[in-house]
Amino acid sequence: MKVPISWLKDYVDIDITVEELAERLTLAGLEVTNIEYVGSEWERDKIFVGEILEIKPHPNADRLVLSVVDYGGEKPMTVVTGAPNLKVGDSGLKAPFGTLGARVINGYAEELEYIRIKPAKIRGVRSEGMVLSEKELGLSEDHEGIMLLDEDAPVGTPLADYLGDTVLDFDLTPNLARCFSVIGVAREVAALTGQELRYPDYDAAMEGRPIEGQVQIEIETPEHCPRFTVTLIRDIDIKPSPLWMQRRLLLAGMRPINNIVDVTNYVMLETGQPLHAFDWDVLVHRAAESGQPEHLETGEAAPTIIMRTAEPGEVLTTLDNVDRELQPEDILVTDTAGILSIAGIMGGAESEVSDDTHNVLLEAANWNNISIRRSASHHKLASEAGARFGRGVHPAEAVRGNLRAIELMRRLAGGTVAEGVVDAYPAPPPPVVVELTPDAVERSLGVPFERDHIASILQALKFDVETVGDSTIRATTPDHRLDIEGPHDLIEEVARVHGYDRLPSTLPSDELPPQRTHWDLVREGQARDILVGAGLQEVITYPLLNIERESALKIGEDNEVGPADYITLANPISPERASLRHTLLANLLEITRDNLRFRDRVAVFEIGRVYLPVDGQRLPDEPRRLGIAMTGRYQSSWSDSRTGQLDPSTPFRQGSGQGSGYDFFDLKGVVEGLLDRLHIEGVDFEAGEHSALHPGRTATLSVDGEEVGVLGELHPVVRERFDLPEQPVAVAEIDLDALLEHVKTEGLYTTISRYPAVEQDIALVVGEAVPAVQVRELIREAGGDLLRRVELFDVYTGEQITEGKKSLAYSLTYQAQDRTLTDEEVAEVQERIVQRSEKALGARLRT
Repeated sequence: MKVPISWLKDYVDIDITVEELAERLTLAGLEVTNIEYVGSEWERDKIFVGEILEIKPHPNADRLVLSVVDYGGEKPMTVVTGAPNLKVGDSGLKAPFGTLGARVINGYAEELEYIRIKPAKIRGVRSEGMVLSEKELGLSEDHEGIMLLDEDAPVGTPLADYLGDTVLDFDLTPNLARCFSVIGVAREVAALTGQELRYPDYDAAMEGRPIEGQVQIEIETPEHCPRFTVTLIRDIDIKPSPLWMQRRLLLAGMRPINNIVDVTNYVMLETGQPLHAFDWDVLVHRAAESGQPEHLETGEAAPTIIMRTAEPGEVLTTLDNVDRELQPEDILVTDTAGILSIAGIMGGAESEVSDDTHNVLLEAANWNNISIRRSASHHKLASEAGARFGRGVHPAEAVRGNLRAIELMRRLAGGTVAEGVVDAYPAPPPPVVVELTPDAVERSLGVPFERDHIASILQALKFDVETVGDSTIRATTPDHRLDIEGPHDLIEEVARVHGYDRLPSTLPSDELPPQRTHWDLVREGQARDILVGAGLQEVITYPLLNIERESALKIGEDNEVGPADYITLANPISPERASLRHTLLANLLEITRDNLRFRDRVAVFEIGRVYLPVDGQRLPDEPRRLGIAMTGRYQSSWSDSRTGQLDPSTPFRQGSGQGSGYDFFDLKGVVEGLLDRLHIEGVDFEAGEHSALHPGRTATLSVDGEEVGVLGELHPVVRERFDLPEQPVAVAEIDLDALLEHVKTEGLYTTISRYPAVEQDIALVVGEAVPAVQVRELIREAGGDLLRRVELFDVYTGEQITEGKKSLAYSLTYQAQDRTLTDEEVAEVQERIVQRSEKALGARLRT
């Protein structure tokens, strides 16, 4: 919300700088996100308020005129202009005038470009200066003619003094509904600075025939429409608003339209009460067509305005010329002929004010804020009125806003206001009275406050305050506020106005509780760091999804699931966010698909909860899962060929050697690296099955005999369902809670040997069905204490290998703590490994 300082000063004196005011307001909860200095670029000695004394024809051009301008200098200046809103013979017009050397915006350039005004001879006539348009001043994009000022604009005054302003841009939270107006902000400024608040004049000159009987009001659902008021003005003249009103609307971010519509917007911004103007003659015509009786004195059919909710199948063409199908929760303003508007959001096209309007019925009403928010969201209609009604406007504001607006219409559009206000107010809310004691304030804020100080703060905020007994304060909430419920709200007001920054900082007097490490979170953080270090990126996805996305992971009738298997929201924000997930894989695959449009490789992981219903339990189990997805091409070398530098984004590979794309072994290497860094022992990978994974390329992960996860390459059918390209997609899902239970809190550390290691390779030919992990464990056991590391680096089948066999090549590292190993010692251990392998597995040494 934008608030011009000049407008704010109509209601409260400001004796501090704008910057100080912005800071005070922000600390009080009204965050000022930006301060805009309008006119700060207008040079005070070169751009003035000018008066056009005379407009003469150009001797050599039909479309140009000569304007003689008095700008307060020694003599008037003659300038050549082609502005269409200046005609020969005009005089007395006021306009911004730039003298020679003034810096202005080039009105003919598409991009922002500044120029200096220079003397020029145009069609033989010397021009010294320029009468300026709004675009040339940076006020708007209007360059159709020069900007005309009010008749009382002081000639010779620097334009920065006359039109310059400072605008505060607020980012207000929904609980500050009372501040969504200039008066609302002024009320806060007055309370914070100790100034008096001045309200606008709410008296209206009502000299016309009484409105009673000319229009009837019916509220069918008071819970949706607590209050509805109307006034009537006749014989108006539709024309542009005066410059001062247009300027304020523009500075506040609204486009001027005409005097009637501008008044409704102006009063909404001023008081926070949205209004709507109906063409009275259209309402009378609709009433006559629907058979409404005539008013005895006017002879016109008397409209009946009805507030109700929408019925199935109803449609309204709104002001933006869109046919909108209404929903049962929409609140409507109707008459006996049909629908007039969607209450609090947007009016209908038929009854809107136009250039032919002569009589106006002005509505100021109050609506249920929840219903307004739902309707605005459903119809995707964001409006200033909807923003205010959606946050909450007190019903008391309706009459004030109506009287203020109808009087402004009378002043700016002429006409006669009918006597009285039709006010339907079926259930006025009782005043909210709250009692508060200084002890309660001190308990909450930790600082003692005198009773009189508390009372003065509340009185500054327009609470009616009385004292009860020695210390109790009884505060009656003002009728512009809907957010006060109990003492806690008053304490917040005291703290805000007193100043959060003025509350002293104090240390707790009690002893701090012992700090205990939350190992579960520490280990989760370690897992994240390890995976990021392996080159993966963490993603965070919504736990809510459409179950059809998870169903795409299932292949076969035995794996089908339905809505009854999920925790489903009763009122989801969209069908795509209706049910709580059972797995992380669906979201990870969608993330992978979306990112593959922009890059060749994707390697991501997520740590999050899944939600599994349990029979007999009201709440589901919520285990943590770790999901990984990897696919695409990657750099084939650790070293970038162009820079020779290590590429930290490339995950390590274990087992598959160099290649052009991620596969099962890359994923397995990442998982093994995670387990190794977490010091988890007793790990076993075994061939397994999963409905979403490729048969023969799937493994289960077990720790100490307990299955904790599954990993493998995505099944081609599932890959197609998720619109992924034809390339291997490796995924894993691990029960993180179960995995982290096996992390050792205390590690066993050994001294680093001072003696050199001996590296030997060994290739064993075994049956194809023998798992490599079984061979590795046998080698580790046979190698004894001297064998420090065993790493598989090659798997080979083909020539020189008997059918049904495979060759597994391992890199072995030997090292002793107390000596340098001899070749004989290493050869002895190698021979022992070969013999044990031959005996246990039927293996033979490949030569």
